[in-house]
Amino acid sequence: MARTSPGEFIRQVRIETSKVHWPTRKETIATGIMVMIMTLVLAFFFFGVDAAFSTLVKKLLSFLA
Repeated sequence: MARTSPGEFIRQVRIETSKVHWPTRKETIATGIMVMIMTLVLAFFFFGVDAAFSTLVKKLLSFLA
């Protein structure tokens, strides 16, 4: 493995970070809003699935008692 000096490492990091596409403020806000919406959708979905399975298990267990 080749060793690089700290100065060379910093130079390489600067070169690589200049290649990165940094999102604009508008893109960041839009992405954040979409993440929040999808999180809410999934939360309601899993709440519904959990409630349905809970009801199903309670009904099945009521047959045993």
